[in-house]
Amino acid sequence: MTNDHLKHQTLGRILDQTISQFPDNDAVIYVDRNYRLTYKEFGETVDALAKGLMALGVEKGEKVAIWATNIPYWVAFQFATAKIGAILLTVNTNYKTAELAYLLEQSETENLFLIEGYQDTDYVGTVYELIPELKTQERGMLNAPRFPHLKRVGFLGQEKHRGFYSIPEIMSLSVMTTDEQYKERQDALDPHDVVNMQYTSGTTGFPKGVMLTHFNIGNNGFWIGENQNFSEKDRVCIPVPLFHCFGCVLGVLAAVTHGSAMVILEQFDPVQVMASVEEEKCTALYGVPTMFIAVLEHKLFSKFDYSSLRTGIMAGSPCPVSVMKQVIDLMNMSEVTICYGLTEASPVITQTRIGDNIQRRTETVGRVMPEIELKLVDPETGEDVAPGVPGEVCCRGYNVMKGYYNMPEQTAGAIDDQGWLHSGDMGVMDEEGYLSITGRYKDMIIRGGENIYPREIEEFLFKLEGVMDVQVVGVPSKKYGEQVGAFVILKDGAKLEESDVTDFCRGQISRYKIPKYVVFTDSFPMTASGKIQKYKLVEKAAALFPEA
Repeated sequence: MTNDHLKHQTLGRILDQTISQFPDNDAVIYVDRNYRLTYKEFGETVDALAKGLMALGVEKGEKVAIWATNIPYWVAFQFATAKIGAILLTVNTNYKTAELAYLLEQSETENLFLIEGYQDTDYVGTVYELIPELKTQERGMLNAPRFPHLKRVGFLGQEKHRGFYSIPEIMSLSVMTTDEQYKERQDALDPHDVVNMQYTSGTTGFPKGVMLTHFNIGNNGFWIGENQNFSEKDRVCIPVPLFHCFGCVLGVLAAVTHGSAMVILEQFDPVQVMASVEEEKCTALYGVPTMFIAVLEHKLFSKFDYSSLRTGIMAGSPCPVSVMKQVIDLMNMSEVTICYGLTEASPVITQTRIGDNIQRRTETVGRVMPEIELKLVDPETGEDVAPGVPGEVCCRGYNVMKGYYNMPEQTAGAIDDQGWLHSGDMGVMDEEGYLSITGRYKDMIIRGGENIYPREIEEFLFKLEGVMDVQVVGVPSKKYGEQVGAFVILKDGAKLEESDVTDFCRGQISRYKIPKYVVFTDSFPMTASGKIQKYKLVEKAAALFPEA
């Protein structure tokens, strides 16, 4: 493998290069609030925020957690943290109390920034519940016994909250950091420093913090854009969450590495998507298949103009042929691409190419990305398998994560001593190198593009009084692809209703992880050696809930 075509640059340097080339190009646009920054203006915002964070005392290597929807300051934080050597820690907007507490503890986060709330979760209230010290202690002097590493909490808005720094305050502090100090900090950074941490679950244990470097995600973003023929003339509509790699790498970094405009939605709304595409003459649109279906089936679909669209990305779950045809024919996205990957791979491993036929774009996830090696192995023996033979998908290259934060054993289990990252996904590769994902070695559930790991939910449900054993599986769903189903064995004498299980989850784990179906059973199907046969539970769930 050659590194001739890889960028050995920090994200800050990549942004500065784009600003010098295309200072007057649109960078960040929000149609619903008339928010528009050129690359020059965006760079000034990033620099002011970065200097303000330095003035607050944010050091190189500190984590800065962002718990927010796709607000305008999100992308500014992505580059401001990168410029001062801090690590952006992305927090799922669906998180509830227990999930946030685990993330803050495991990641040893020093800084937390958040919005007021999202859907039915009051973020500020949740933080006060977990960190009551905020209301009594002086800012900058936080001492929270439960979160000993946490130094500061900030609010991503104008309002003031007790114990929180506000954005206007942080921006005004920027004058306290000199240009020399700022330059010195940037000069001390290395492209192989960790710049981003995202939490992903596994089949065993709890979520793991995936450590990604400038080198990892800067290059992955570049090649994702290359495969869509991006240039400074492109305008990318991004309605997918920025806390996912889909938003902050496939979206933001693919655009910034090419000088393209980012038309961002705070959250997905089909009418906002259609209005943004028409008003800003977007050339690319991103989404999971369910998002595209919501747009196509909307009663106002025919009222909008899609003639500017050309390409984009559909990812997260397989795309039905009928949907792909409509996206190409009715939305003008003749060059739409499909991506496959995982957070640990920065994230994209394979992508279809412009010119691939509709069969390739619906039955496969494309070919391996440039500068990455791909192979399929027998998960039991580790031996390479031939084309057409199912195997576990493995990759090696610039894109492989640095590891899981403070989890050396799990890191060693994911990356072998030859540097191959084992995905846990099963696939088949044809003679021409096109990969099809056939199943999941890890039993992962994909609900509407959200990855759900049964073990995390099982661990949580074990805490419910009366539960002796529980197995969580995916139940086939017409709308979401899969729904969450839980098979529960109760302790002797225990009495529980389905609602007891779902009520126990509410407010503690994300809504999309809460089991839609609960089945009480006396036993689980087992192999002769005592292993639970999850596939039989999947079959049983499909038979029990055919209208899922």
